[in-house]
Amino acid sequence: MKKEDAVGAILLFLFGCCTMILSLGMPLGTFRMAGTGLFPFCLGILLMVLSSFFLLRLYFQSLKKMEEKKQSAPVSGSPKPLVLFLGTMVMATLFFNRLGYPLVSFLLMMALLRILGMKRWGLNSLISVVTAIGSYLLFVQWLQIPLPKGWLGL
Repeated sequence: MKKEDAVGAILLFLFGCCTMILSLGMPLGTFRMAGTGLFPFCLGILLMVLSSFFLLRLYFQSLKKMEEKKQSAPVSGSPKPLVLFLGTMVMATLFFNRLGYPLVSFLLMMALLRILGMKRWGLNSLISVVTAIGSYLLFVQWLQIPLPKGWLGL
């Protein structure tokens, strides 16, 4: 098992757990009449489930490698992408009320695509705009979830 991958998955699990717990302080509502805490609550659960699946996959891969008795040299990975990812999420959370949902979702997607290594600014911009518009139409217009409008007024 790669130690860096396991640490990243555990940190992502803890981030999801904190997101879920903190969202319980906001009104959840129902899926038909969602409150402001429902989306972060579901997101926290999703992050916890996905990171658990990733940890299980790492565990089974390490068991398979042990059975095959292949010894590989340890790979020293950089924690920089993980730190940038978590920092981006924290910054998006801090500026969420001031900038509003559409702008934060656009900037968040741009930053995360860049962190993941996509260097084509045109494609990143297109994906970010489509994601921001799509999520705005889904959550604000269709589901009528009251999200911060920010200085754009959307």
